Amino acid sequence: MAGPQPTVYTIGYEKLLPPELVNELMVADVQRVIDVRYRPQSRRAGMSKTRLGETLADHRIAYEHRRELGTPPDIRHDYKSGRVVEGAARFARYIEEEHGDALDALAEELCTEGVPTTALMCLEDDPEHCHRRILTDALQRRRPDLRVIDL
Repeated sequence: MAGPQPTVYTIGYEKLLPPELVNELMVADVQRVIDVRYRPQSRRAGMSKTRLGETLADHRIAYEHRRELGTPPDIRHDYKSGRVVEGAARFARYIEEEHGDALDALAEELCTEGVPTTALMCLEDDPEHCHRRILTDALQRRRPDLRVIDL
């Protein structure tokens, strides 16, 4: 008998304060956040790596930072400058060429029985304008059974 369909959530905190982020994650029963920001720093209080990890831990949500899945500054500049299509294409090439092994490992991990319910988190609110979409598309190419839900 097959188990439940493997699922990964995505979330961007751009329009959320820390309590709202936690609430969204808890409502979805997310048990682990993988921070896919290249630099896990934020001008928004409570959203930098250490404080965010503490806040999530207070709600029994594990926190991991995976820099290798983040957007390097030169590519992030494309996104910030409104060149989303160009940034996405550059990021897609970059992630496959430089960190395809990390994608392979994450795809396998997300589809392993017993893995905590996981959300990929970044700043951008709209997943269609964020590198999270490139990551989830790459994960689904590796594991077509992986369901993606954007919070």
